[in-house]
Amino acid sequence: MKGTYRIIVKNATVRYDFEIRRNITVLQGDSATGKTTLLELINDYYELGSDSGIELTCDVECAVVGGRDWKTSLIGVENRIIFIDEGNSFVLSDEFASLVKNSTNYYVIVSREGLPNLPYSVEEIYGIRTSGKYGSIKQVYNEFYHIYGDYDVRKSKSPATIVCEDSNSGYEFWHNVCPNKEVISANGKSKIFDIVSDIEDSCLIIADGAAFGTEIGRLSKLLQHKKNIVKTILVGRDFLQVY
Repeated sequence: MKGTYRIIVKNATVRYDFEIRRNITVLQGDSATGKTTLLELINDYYELGSDSGIELTCDVECAVVGGRDWKTSLIGVENRIIFIDEGNSFVLSDEFASLVKNSTNYYVIVSREGLPNLPYSVEEIYGIRTSGKYGSIKQVYNEFYHIYGDYDVRKSKSPATIVCEDSNSGYEFWHNVCPNKEVISANGKSKIFDIVSDIEDSCLIIADGAAFGTEIGRLSKLLQHKKNIVKTILVGRDFLQVY
């Protein structure tokens, strides 16, 4: 399964309208923002169809999977969008990560924490917010928004240090392009946090944004408390830059 899929799911009181673009999408946010309600609507429609009083529009079938029988529920299932609510610890397992890697399904996972076994993009981490599009006494409209989106880099100063996720060609490139700056190889995305923790001047982090989703949360919190770093983030499809 490839490409973008638009999902519209609604009943008499609530409506969700959003797009899924990659094989892994993560929903985050506080309680009572609509994440569980969304999954309940999808599950009720999957079980009862139109008798549920719910309308669901999508080019592929959507289903909710969870509990101890999660693996059985996914055996032989292809080309679906699978929703998984928070509290399902199997999403942290190597077995689930392997299944996702070899699957043709898309997965939408509700999780407040990072999912270290899964390579997901910083651009596919969303929250849910309520819009007044339909008015407060009628149907409530819910939409997804990027938690880590695009930031303005025009006011950023030149970084004193460059931290590069890569230890090979990426590191060599930045070392040659910026010979007058300190270039540090993190030898992997999971070590970037510790390195940046010790840097007090402005820095530029070069990392693969398409697989940096599990790290961006704690890195962003770190930068909020480091007063000497200009905190500007640019998120792209292929890379992430943090000053």
